[in-house]
Amino acid sequence: MITLITGAAGRIGACLRGGLPALGHRLRLTDRAPIEDADVDQVVGDITDPATLTRAMEGVRAVVHLAGDPSTAASFDSVLDANIEGTYRVFEAARLAGVERIVFASSNHAAGFTPRQECAPADTPVRPDSLYGVSKAYGEALGRYYADRYGMRVACLRIGSFEPRPPDARALSTWLSPGDMVRLAHACLTAPDLTYALVWGVSANTRGWLDLEPGRALGYHPCDDAEVYAAELPGLDVADPDYAWLGGRTVES
Repeated sequence: MITLITGAAGRIGACLRGGLPALGHRLRLTDRAPIEDADVDQVVGDITDPATLTRAMEGVRAVVHLAGDPSTAASFDSVLDANIEGTYRVFEAARLAGVERIVFASSNHAAGFTPRQECAPADTPVRPDSLYGVSKAYGEALGRYYADRYGMRVACLRIGSFEPRPPDARALSTWLSPGDMVRLAHACLTAPDLTYALVWGVSANTRGWLDLEPGRALGYHPCDDAEVYAAELPGLDVADPDYAWLGGRTVES
């Protein structure tokens, strides 16, 4: 059976298309930009185009939905088109094609205006810190609807700081390594008891403040820790917005 990755030309898409096949996943890729690899199964097009999605969903068992505008500074028009309409189109095309599950790339910015706390629950109520965060909260709600209404299995990943290595002091708490991104997606694609879940997308960081247990319940066992990079990065003052809020300094934008 096929797993479809939307937004497959992006950074997380490249990570997953490199790591998931070794774990037994047969992939189909879709993006507006073609992927320069003659051996991949891909459908080039926009996720707001129903015809593109109909082709992309043929024979698909699961979808990892990454496509969208990833900027916290994105305009309303951009998030409306790419993140809101696009996400709806993906869920509805998946339903019509009989797809069993969707892994939705949400973000910590869906709850970004929440004050930092020790071990913040994965189901922390939405408090978006940007229109981007609003669009991710919408995607989480849409996933809840499709799970309850149609019995689709949906995992929403509130991804922190996805980078090859932690880029700043904040990421010592919020980093998601490429290896753990693959492990998290694989767990959500294979968990037998998944119905609907909110999961923090972060690694096993020594300084982490996000509860990893909902992910572990699905079989996600992170292996990486940002602490190995701590000596290279400055500390954070407790009053720094990057420390004080789940969404970091986006709250001041």
